[in-house]
Amino acid sequence: MAYNQGNGGYYPQQQYGNAPYQDQGQYSNQQQYSQQYPPQQTQQHHAPQGGPAPSSGSSWHQSVDGISYSITDRDTNSMLTVRIPQGVTIKSKPGAMIQMSPSITLKGEIKFGFKKMFTGSQMAESMYTGPGEVSLAPTLFGDITAIPINGDEGWNLGKDAYIASTADVIKENKTQGFGKALFSGEDLFVYRISGRGTLWVYSFGAIVARDLQPNEQHIVDNGHLVAWNCRYAIEKAGASKMTSIKTGEGLVCRFTGPGRVYIQTRNQDEFAEWVAAQAPRSSA
Repeated sequence: MAYNQGNGGYYPQQQYGNAPYQDQGQYSNQQQYSQQYPPQQTQQHHAPQGGPAPSSGSSWHQSVDGISYSITDRDTNSMLTVRIPQGVTIKSKPGAMIQMSPSITLKGEIKFGFKKMFTGSQMAESMYTGPGEVSLAPTLFGDITAIPINGDEGWNLGKDAYIASTADVIKENKTQGFGKALFSGEDLFVYRISGRGTLWVYSFGAIVARDLQPNEQHIVDNGHLVAWNCRYAIEKAGASKMTSIKTGEGLVCRFTGPGRVYIQTRNQDEFAEWVAAQAPRSSA
């Protein structure tokens, strides 16, 4: 089929006998329709604060020191990619790196301390210095989110939730107290976050953010905590021990605002128990 060019672009030329028939009307109508309904433009989003819509696309966000980052393949197979300028360094947990630019300088740093020995917390960090890009991901299926650290918000972090941070974010072990550690499902020590910059945390499953107003309370199962910056207390899920046994729920954390709680939709301990139950048992 031959094509002619007109105001509406190219349209097919139909042959009837010796005279071509040019049907331009339907193509001009299509042009008017496209002008009345232009394609929607993709909106730019600010730094994610938890609970994102699943997306495999890439959207870049600004951090400190000229660093930018993107979190893709949300929300159960997330990958964090960080663009690091010349001479700038970020930190991550060991073994999180997927890929990086050949211009990135990678160093391991060991931070020895008796507290780290007894708590089982990480004694090593990976240090990435730009220029270039590095992509990081957690071991388990889950999401990643960024938390801006301003130094005075009192963030606490579960020991397994840390994946990376900018250089001036400080991560220290904090004693919960024996009672909270025993009954909350968390370890005796958690991370206390201070400094300034960006902290990246990950969850098992999707991550949900819950903002609490002053004196507002919210209850979270102890196995679903990621990070929090508000007061909390430990209590039984049911009115009695027998109720907790019947419902299958144990102890929970009651948070009191103001503050924010990051919650993961899956429980690592329960998943480990499920995997162990599926494993074939050897006959005696």
